Amino acid sequence: MSRKERLTITVDRDLVAAGSAAVAAGRAESLSGWVNLAMAERAAKERRLRVMAEAVAMYEADFGPISPAELVAQARADRRAAVVVRGTKMRRGERTRRRKP
Repeated sequence: MSRKERLTITVDRDLVAAGSAAVAAGRAESLSGWVNLAMAERAAKERRLRVMAEAVAMYEADFGPISPAELVAQARADRRAAVVVRGTKMRRGERTRRRKP
């Protein structure tokens, strides 16, 4: 286990309430642990984004900038290849509908 460092921070009340609820429900050992996990997840996300940006930069250095047309074509291909987990595939121009509880 890594060495911890004490930190004083200001956090939105609703986030403190969410963390406290997680502790009360047994989903987190402590509020500090809950915040530590959130910070670790954020740091990992930023590392992934940095690596992806570096990969795109390397690609563009070799093959030139990715054009808007290429992005549109890839988005279409992604939609065609998507696996629907729930519900049905949306048709072009259709908006998501929320079910009333």
